[in-house]
Amino acid sequence: MNISRRNFVKIVPLGALIPQQLLSNLAEGNANGLLSPLLYKTIDEIYDQAIVFDGIIITRNWDGLSEEALKNSGYTGFNASLDSGSLKRALASLSDWHMRIKDNPHRFITAKSADDFIKAKKEAKVAVMMGFQNTTPLENSIDNMDILYQAGTRWMQLTYNERNLVGDGCTERTDAGLSDYGIAVVERMNDLGIIVDLSHCGQATTNDGIKFSKTSVSINHSMCEALHKNHPRAKTDQQIRAMADKGGVIGIISLGYMIGPNLGTETTLETYVDHIEHAVKVGGIDHVGLAADFAVQGLEATGATRQNWFEPRLSRFKPSYKVQWPPWIPELDTTDRYRHVARVLDKRGFRTEDIEKILGLNWLRFYQDTLKP
Repeated sequence: MNISRRNFVKIVPLGALIPQQLLSNLAEGNANGLLSPLLYKTIDEIYDQAIVFDGIIITRNWDGLSEEALKNSGYTGFNASLDSGSLKRALASLSDWHMRIKDNPHRFITAKSADDFIKAKKEAKVAVMMGFQNTTPLENSIDNMDILYQAGTRWMQLTYNERNLVGDGCTERTDAGLSDYGIAVVERMNDLGIIVDLSHCGQATTNDGIKFSKTSVSINHSMCEALHKNHPRAKTDQQIRAMADKGGVIGIISLGYMIGPNLGTETTLETYVDHIEHAVKVGGIDHVGLAADFAVQGLEATGATRQNWFEPRLSRFKPSYKVQWPPWIPELDTTDRYRHVARVLDKRGFRTEDIEKILGLNWLRFYQDTLKP
């Protein structure tokens, strides 16, 4: 890593930032200067020019405040976590977002490929990739995967915290890994081009997901077990390395209590960046991204209180989840959370191209590898 770029100009070669297969798609945009070799003076200029992608945003109760927050975020795109309660609810949630995108063509693009994120950046829009944090919408039928794919699904988490027919979640008493049915589900996801996500999966299910997937997998919102010991949602160095060896990406979750104990004292924005640095050290600079796991405007802005947010989770989640109040790292509970992250990365000496990879280009490369036209 080199010294900070503050107060001097650095030329960044485009070829170092974006896979060659994507460069041809930028020819038209280059005429307008988009993602062509750029002169950067400050980390804020770097952030403004970058493709910024959030590995997961919770989109229930999307409203005008969400729209305003998105405008201030600098996001190029995000994974929208939709209602996975049943097939009917999943399809309704997909339909709701398709309608929102249709009604706001100046604002949104439906993301089904890496090219859609490039298009969004060129047109100052936001690309939305739709998916689910559980395979419950399949309702025991792999054929429903085809229905969900045709309706726009492009990523799906194999399990939530509990066991389902696919495998064991991260807080399940047992740790049995993928079932035969689960392996068949992964195979169908691979065939269709639906991303296999392992964020809430148990240890054995995570290992099996990496092993049995024919394509790269994502861990789209998690953290490093090496830095936050004995948390069921964390991934081990071995898992991060295996995921990276297969071409995947881990998004470091912004939810504060997932990052470490004693928020505000031992656990801060610097701790969050520690997780990024550790994941880079273990998996490589090309395999780490960012993820919120809450509403785009942040938890406090959505009215989260001790009574309506913290206390219900004491019964909803097992004690191993180590839920804290307040649950956020202040700088990450803002709309421009990743600008704060970029500033810390810059101060720590990360190169411009590496900051841009973490902000979004790693996700872009991953989608180029895994999504089908």
